[in-house]
Amino acid sequence: MTELMTALSLFGDTLVSGLIAALMVIVNLLPSAVSDAFQYAFMQRALLTSVLVGAICGILSCYVVLKRWSLLGDAISHAVLPGVAIAYLLGWPFFVGAFITGALTSVGIGAIERHTRIKSDAAMGLMFTSAFALGIVIISKIASSTHLMHILFGNVLGVKQSALLLTLVASVIALLVVWLAYRPLLLYAFDPLQAQALGFNTSIIHYGLILLLTLTIVASLETVGIILVVAMLITPGATAHLLTDRFKTMMLISVAVGVSSAVIGLWLSVVLDVASGGTIVLVATSWFFLALLFSPQHGLILRQWRRWRMG
Repeated sequence: MTELMTALSLFGDTLVSGLIAALMVIVNLLPSAVSDAFQYAFMQRALLTSVLVGAICGILSCYVVLKRWSLLGDAISHAVLPGVAIAYLLGWPFFVGAFITGALTSVGIGAIERHTRIKSDAAMGLMFTSAFALGIVIISKIASSTHLMHILFGNVLGVKQSALLLTLVASVIALLVVWLAYRPLLLYAFDPLQAQALGFNTSIIHYGLILLLTLTIVASLETVGIILVVAMLITPGATAHLLTDRFKTMMLISVAVGVSSAVIGLWLSVVLDVASGGTIVLVATSWFFLALLFSPQHGLILRQWRRWRMG
């Protein structure tokens, strides 16, 4: 068992080193004012982690936007906090506790919605506020405020090798699931009734997608934090939705927005000496407002210009 763990660790380290080397080939093609910031090992780990999170959040963001699950992402992100606190108390990896509580909260929201008169928005609000409050109470007794700040707001510049490997594994799992179940997920996102009529089990698709969101949120804990990961699960998809009506194109644009926001935001956080997670989200928000103003079909400025021409 020990030999297997050692072999897996060596394989993971080798894979990460290879990915970083490939990423740096691209980075070194950029102007020196940008590339110089990524010549340190901790910046290279942060860059790879940010790119992975930006890409996977960009993919899932399309489903979140189309299904109008923005509040659900917020609920899951808050619900993992007590799991993080309990994992810290028991000496477990944060990932284990966070994923368990996130999954339980997601199932609880579905159970309340299906078996009571409470609607989905009220069920989400009830579950995530109570779970978040429980997490804060536990953390106030067992950890310092520094731990709480890192969990809530992320610390990508100090990301560890284990966290990077976790993000990589979560990204691969999410990509495989989306690729293998592309058609049922697409049908479920646009028309759940048609998906059910075609023989797909919509309950499995529903909870599978929720678990995939939970996995992504947990893997993003040390990058943009619990609170800010919600924005990365909404903004890229919302931006892409303004720019295209084709789902595949929307997914590609969303990934591009997520990755570029992560890279530019990380670089700006170093140059300006500000929080990395908040800067990444602000860059993503800037892309959204640019699309809102200048989108060929849905942009406010071009829409007003067309009305003026017709008038």
